[in-house]
Amino acid sequence: MGRVIQFSDVHFGCEHVHAVAAAVDYAKAVPHDLVLITGDITQQGFPKEFEAAGAWIRAMPQPVFVTVGNHDVPYWDVAARLFWPWRAFEAATGHPAHDHEFKRDNLMVRGVTTARGWQARPNWSKGVIDLDQTRRAAEALRNAPIGALRILACHHPLIEMIGTPMTGDVKRGDKAALIFAEAGVDLITTGHVHVPFALGIDLSDRCSYAIGCGTLSHRERGAPPSFNRIEWDAREIVVTAVVWTGQRFEDHQTWRLPRRQDTRRAETAPDPATPGEMEATVA
Repeated sequence: MGRVIQFSDVHFGCEHVHAVAAAVDYAKAVPHDLVLITGDITQQGFPKEFEAAGAWIRAMPQPVFVTVGNHDVPYWDVAARLFWPWRAFEAATGHPAHDHEFKRDNLMVRGVTTARGWQARPNWSKGVIDLDQTRRAAEALRNAPIGALRILACHHPLIEMIGTPMTGDVKRGDKAALIFAEAGVDLITTGHVHVPFALGIDLSDRCSYAIGCGTLSHRERGAPPSFNRIEWDAREIVVTAVVWTGQRFEDHQTWRLPRRQDTRRAETAPDPATPGEMEATVA
């Protein structure tokens, strides 16, 4: 029914050159609905890194959806970090940093920014999520086409995953995860920790899943370079971590996740009402 290829944490500037090139070849060879890239496309936000990242993204088969990560700011430009942290990212990728959306009959993806150019705590690499942006994204995904897989894309895991080599420590992450789960979001796709995982989120109906992606850089944290292949039908979501062996990408680990059943029906869905009609109905 559908397939998404998820890449993350390519970190141009310390990218794994052979794996990065092979990733484009893989995406061109394997039919899919979307290439999803969940942040940290550069290492330090240098112009040459953004130039390389932009060229790599443009080499990918369309459509492509890109979200920002904490490394996608000009690290050494204080003014840019404070006042326009995502200008270079948006110019290089052609993708907006906020309220990014992709929609097809079988798939809807919404992006939420968890990275910040700066924040009032010592470690700026950690995550922050805005609940107003969360609610906008949740409402959009709640109204996705009937039967479509609903994906929230951000860089930091909203809920800490046991056993990962580092934390996202996302402010308001638990609250946001609950909002998304109650909106019927199927997958919250993230990067940041550089290891793949697929875990149930113990909230609401327990049919929302946290999907983490590995890295295509030399910043390995106990796992080789990898990416995710996400496939689904009406009943099941299958997430496969595809690992670089040194010569090629090969399937490594697979998670099979029962899919939430969408009980909405087009023939019984109400027509959108105007505010005046809503007031008349209440009266």
